[in-house]
Amino acid sequence: MAAHQKRLNDIDGLCNCLAARQASRYLTAVYDQALSPVELRITQFSILYKLVKNGPLVIGELASKMAMDRTTLSSNLKPLERDGLVNIVPGEDRRVKQAMITKAGLARYRMALPLWSGVQAKFEGTYGKQPAAELRNALRTVLNSGFEPWAESGSAASA
Repeated sequence: MAAHQKRLNDIDGLCNCLAARQASRYLTAVYDQALSPVELRITQFSILYKLVKNGPLVIGELASKMAMDRTTLSSNLKPLERDGLVNIVPGEDRRVKQAMITKAGLARYRMALPLWSGVQAKFEGTYGKQPAAELRNALRTVLNSGFEPWAESGSAASA
């Protein structure tokens, strides 16, 4: 393989998406493990949190708050709905649906919160409180970097 070709193929340590996904998978496994006693995954816990914080949300709005496409959100809502933790009901405009947390969902969220707090504190204890805050701020900034990954028109590919 020519040296030029080797340079083109050597993206170790350079791919922003790979680094973010590796860290995300690692932290997801840590949080999922911590939440397993209450039979929640971190994504489900986060959905419940958004519904506790904001009240009932139209599916599109919830997807936006979760930085998630609607299809992925739907697949994460199904087990929550099946387990009676979330209800999917018609919105004010009958053409749209909204998600709302149930009493059982609120109870499960309250059981999960101390588990989440424990793993959160442990992460900040090992990674560092200030670096963890800076990491969260940097990752939030990524969400405003100008891309539109879930745009209906497919303009994300051309951006």
